[in-house]
This record gives sequence, structure tokens and C-alpha cells, in this order.
Amino acid sequence: MSGRVIVVGLGAGDPAQITPQVAQAIDLATDVMGYIPYIDRITPKQGVRLHPSDNRVEIERAEHALTLAQAGRIVLIVSSGDPGVFAMAAALFEALEKNLRKWQDIDIEILPGITAMLAAAALVGAPLGHDFCVINLSDNLKPWSIIEKRLLGAVEADFAMAFYNPRSKSRPEGFEKTLKLLQSLCEPDRPVIFARAVTTKEETVQIVPICKANAEMADMRTLVIVGSSQTRIIKQNKQKWIYTPRSYPDTDIQ
Repeated sequence: MSGRVIVVGLGAGDPAQITPQVAQAIDLATDVMGYIPYIDRITPKQGVRLHPSDNRVEIERAEHALTLAQAGRIVLIVSSGDPGVFAMAAALFEALEKNLRKWQDIDIEILPGITAMLAAAALVGAPLGHDFCVINLSDNLKPWSIIEKRLLGAVEADFAMAFYNPRSKSRPEGFEKTLKLLQSLCEPDRPVIFARAVTTKEETVQIVPICKANAEMADMRTLVIVGSSQTRIIKQNKQKWIYTPRSYPDTDIQ
């Protein structure tokens, strides 16, 4: 009899942000698999098998989960943040689509989590309060030309922008090109938020105008938010808040 695959998001880092729904799924699991740092966030329990693996084997991990579920196991695949945002939910369906007939009867459930983007935005106010877009700056699975096209479109449409995976050690040039492009197109005082390791003990937040942003401010644990032309900074006592108004001026975007 086939079992279940449950793909969950563990939130940005703070255990308090794991949803009750995800906590219940963790208690149900017979097997838990995921990237090593995410597995480390799961408390080992008797009778539950942990399957840590590298972050470059997402499809293999998904296939392993489906195979175990086919044997009747209840398999939990863990992601950080939300599993549907640049994470394991899409990888699972990629694996499933390759062999739908084989895994036709497996019960699949995707449970949402709090993303780094939302956690970072909450720290500084509401920079995503109006229309925004989210771009993964890693060119590991897509060419830089696609990233550049999307950046140009986002600026032209005047979206606030959230960037995942901005700057890896092996490919630091991508974020450098991103900043140069944005600095050439955006007004110099547009706010940029560098939120690293949000909701963890290592959390740091930097807010700078885009003219002073540099690539060294980010790494792969950093979530970067760039405001739209309408994003504002206000001060309340000693607190600095950043927000993007819900309304938009009745003028054409040039």
C-alpha cells in the first residue's frame, strides 16, 4: 500500500515560526529527508529515519522520497522557508512528472512556511506592501540572460524586488552585475535591505541607498530587498521603518 510524501517549510530559522500544521506533519513522519542544515533542525525521535543529503541532489532526494512512500512510509521532505519558493516542492513534481504511472497512487501534500522574504520584510516594516516580484539570482539552473531580462522588466514595471541566492562563493559576479544594472536604472536613494540569516542568532540587517550598495554586503544566506520608486523610509522615535504604499500615483510610469 502506498504511503505519503509531505513537503514542508520550516520557516526562515526561528523554531517559533514553524506552523502548527507543519509541526503535526513532523510528528507523523516515519522518514525525514532534506539538505543537511535543514535536517539538523529536526529533533531525532525513536523510529524515525533521518536522510540528510547535499543541496545539489534535489531530484534524487525527491525520487528517494517517492520510492519510500511507495513502500508505505510517511516521508517528510523539509525545506527552509516555504517549500514552494525555490525549494523542494517543485523538485518533487519534476521527479513525479518523469514517472507519473509508477507513482500514481502516492498521496502528496505541500505545507507552506514563512519565507526569508516575508521574515526579512517584517523586520523593517512593509517594503513589499504594494506590487513586488521575487527573483532567484542563481544562474545554476538558468542563464544570466534570463535573469537580466527579468531584472529589466521589474525595473520598467516599478516593482519592489526580493532577491534569493544573491551571491555565491563560486559565482560572485552575478550579484555585482545585478547591482550595476540597478544602479544605472534606479534613482540613487532607492532603499536596499540586506537581511542575513533572518530570525536566527546570526541575524544582521543593513539598509543603504542603492548608490552605496556593494556586492560584498550579500552572500547566499542574505535576502535582498530593493524598494520601488515609491518605497519610503520613516522614523518613529528611534525606529526606522521602510514601507511601500498600497496606492500608486495616478501617473504613467516612464
